[in-house]
Amino acid sequence: MKKNQSPIIWTNVIVFAVTGLISLLLVPYYALTHGFDAVEITATILCLGYCGMSITVGYHRLWSHKTYQAHPIVKFVLAIGGAFALQNSILHWSSDHRNHHRHVDNNDHDPYSAKKGFWFSHIGWMLREHQGSKYKNYDNCKDLQKDKIVMWQHKNYLWLTLLCNFGIPALLGWLNGNMIGMLLSAGVLRLVLSHHFTFFINSLAHIWGKQTYSDAHTARDNPILALVTYGEGYHNFHHTFEYDYRNGTKWYDFDPSKWFIKTASYLKLTWGLREAPEERIEAAKLKHRMEKTRNKILKMPNHDEVLNKLEAEYDVLLRRMNAFYKIKKRYVAIKRKKWTENVEQSDVYHQIKELQMELNDLKQRFKVQKRTFNGLSLQYN
Repeated sequence: MKKNQSPIIWTNVIVFAVTGLISLLLVPYYALTHGFDAVEITATILCLGYCGMSITVGYHRLWSHKTYQAHPIVKFVLAIGGAFALQNSILHWSSDHRNHHRHVDNNDHDPYSAKKGFWFSHIGWMLREHQGSKYKNYDNCKDLQKDKIVMWQHKNYLWLTLLCNFGIPALLGWLNGNMIGMLLSAGVLRLVLSHHFTFFINSLAHIWGKQTYSDAHTARDNPILALVTYGEGYHNFHHTFEYDYRNGTKWYDFDPSKWFIKTASYLKLTWGLREAPEERIEAAKLKHRMEKTRNKILKMPNHDEVLNKLEAEYDVLLRRMNAFYKIKKRYVAIKRKKWTENVEQSDVYHQIKELQMELNDLKQRFKVQKRTFNGLSLQYN
């Protein structure tokens, strides 16, 4: 071992190597010689989803970022799923992740800095003890140390992971009459896929995709990655608005973690769902586009005229955006007021009708100006 290299974490190396080799060699061999039945395939998919959602819904959005609050039953189910996913305890995972956000892309302090390359951010950071004495320093998670479920899982993590990763597939295999097949599919293959789908968020999501809201960090938005990471692929948005319980803000964005949290709120199992204000999201997107376009225009000869025109359109756009969202907030606030019995004669009713007309007009003006600005900026991007 070189003098300046960190010590190897042999437990992690062995787990990743053994499970990886079984998935690459033994699972395909078994599939060809014996085959996996429908029950084994279904169980593998369901267990994979349970593990993945426990990380995204629980470890990430609930505990690391506190984007919402949850009932103890939800917390318990997610804590067990996290142990099943075998990605360390909630406390440790959250501590690493908070450090990642606080020091993103800083090679000295970000535990899995993307600027150290794909291999390091994907898995290399877990193969050696790079953090030294900081490894078990949980000072950035004092809030989580007051959570009884978090600390119960942390203290009992080893036996919970063994029970989940061997016990659940073995039980399912016994019920299905084939323990070997279930251990290979819902046990080992599920674990390897679960690991690497999560690891893609640290690696691919920082090098593949668009920087929609900011280039202050390497995080990218990628709807393809969202398909295998349960909605975590909209990573540029997440790093820009980390307190938002959503990653995909549009209704059509594939974000099952968001859908789960929102659905659970209707059942009173989650509450306090935090969202970035719509106008802040829109402003960040436009500001980033403006900065990118300005930087490209500045490289052109005789750029003053073009830049002045772009900035003028941008100023108009901001004014129309601010006017639109100001009226929209007022409109929503008034609609929430209690109406009188004779609603059509009430002052509130007339206020709403007037605001609705003004809102539609401002929305149209905003959309037209946005198209004008986007069209102009596209000429230089």
